[in-house]
Amino acid sequence: MLTAPSSRPSGLARLQGRKGEVHLQPACSGPRPKRFRLVGVPRRASAQGEDLAIHGEPEYQQLGPQPQASALEDKLLTHLNRRPVRGWRPDELGKMIHSLFLINCSGDIFLEKHWKSVVSQSVCDYFFEAQEKAADVENVPPVISTPHHYLISIYRDKLFFVSVIQTEVPPLFVIEFLHRVADTFQDYFGECSEAAIKDNVVIVYELLEEMLDNGFPLATESNILKELIKPPTILRSVVNSITGSSNVGDTLPTGQLSNIPWRRAGVKYTNNEAYFDVVEEIDAIIDKSGSTVFAEIQGVIDACIKLSGMPDLSLSFMNPRLLDDVSFHPCIRFKRWESERVLSFIPPDGNFRLISYRVSSQNLVAIPVYVKHSISFKENSSCGRFDITIGPKQNMGKTIEGITVTVHMPKVVLNMNLTPTQGSYTFDPVTKVLTWDVGKITPQKLPSLKGLVNLQSGAPKPEENPSLNIQFKIQQLAISGLKVNRLDMYGEKYKPFKGVKYVTKAGKFQVRT
Repeated sequence: MLTAPSSRPSGLARLQGRKGEVHLQPACSGPRPKRFRLVGVPRRASAQGEDLAIHGEPEYQQLGPQPQASALEDKLLTHLNRRPVRGWRPDELGKMIHSLFLINCSGDIFLEKHWKSVVSQSVCDYFFEAQEKAADVENVPPVISTPHHYLISIYRDKLFFVSVIQTEVPPLFVIEFLHRVADTFQDYFGECSEAAIKDNVVIVYELLEEMLDNGFPLATESNILKELIKPPTILRSVVNSITGSSNVGDTLPTGQLSNIPWRRAGVKYTNNEAYFDVVEEIDAIIDKSGSTVFAEIQGVIDACIKLSGMPDLSLSFMNPRLLDDVSFHPCIRFKRWESERVLSFIPPDGNFRLISYRVSSQNLVAIPVYVKHSISFKENSSCGRFDITIGPKQNMGKTIEGITVTVHMPKVVLNMNLTPTQGSYTFDPVTKVLTWDVGKITPQKLPSLKGLVNLQSGAPKPEENPSLNIQFKIQQLAISGLKVNRLDMYGEKYKPFKGVKYVTKAGKFQVRT
């Protein structure tokens, strides 16, 4: 197990987040929530822009050329051009996170970090109890109350990030910070896994030391952190081992004290590019008759920006009114979105999540696949029938690929003798999980899986049929109908390459039988 001592005394901290408009409940005030929004940065002159074009590369469509200073409390709480949140005192926020434990799926605490006094690992016993009671790892309560602490946790990449809190704080604030920690590990190491964290444990502690100062968020923007702590490379590791130097920078990051701390100064590229990935997930419940009980789309727009200088971008959509509950990166000017439904921003350098959004079932979410099923178990019989067929909806016009069907069979099932017309299947007699890897489907030949189910002799008939959980992916399609119209750039004279890619995936897609 890896541990680290408490950090240095607290310095001047800056509050960071990623949402354009956030409602937070102060720990020491009445029931009325506080609101703060992004304050817009003036637009620059000279615009470029053209219509949408198709680039030769099949994955992307080419988009043609085309704080106020105050007292200490306001300085702490107006970071990222936000209005101050009244009602919180800095000394209360400074006690936000006392300790952080990283736990794998086996229940082993493989890393811990303490910013105040050391908290015993025994506090995690309350978390383990809640984990045992939960039906699934994703159903573990995010907030657990103990006699002397609050445990606030997230689950990312088969790891639990468990923070220990000793005073009341907004839980969503802590959850957002934990996601920032996981995102930073992903950005630095390529993956947020136990192996990657252990292999780079020194950098992990350096990052945690910079991201949280005495329990208070200090620097969570990737551009700032990469100037403070250099990402690991093979060459840098060899040089550091020979010279005894570290990854920690000697100078203050250029964006740390600016109005746009998410972007470093002096960025230069030989090839200037801006890519946007529109990724949507469908959460749906389909009943026995094929009718939609529930359907919702969760979407994100991920950006990869490699532009020189200080570009000012405006991204517009053909149908922006589709979007509900939009959550923004701090660089977005919220007032411009409210008035014109245009994303106006000075982007960070590199990869980041621009927005996340939801499309509710009231907008008539299209279901891309259908399933015909017949699953039956006879009373006082040692066998049953299993027959499912999956196919695409005729109006999709895109190939559905990566299809996987997972079925949790009843406990009375001993084995399954099935015949697939496409793909392959596996059945685990211990966990009773049937997995059918279908692959790609075409309307000309619909894949099916049928055969006999062997049951325990004399066992009662299962009370209900199992549900089908389906995974799939559709390239170059946003199932909501969202489309990028154009990307305009201000403030720089060069003409960058601009591209957009669409992907639709299944989230929690369930078919009841």
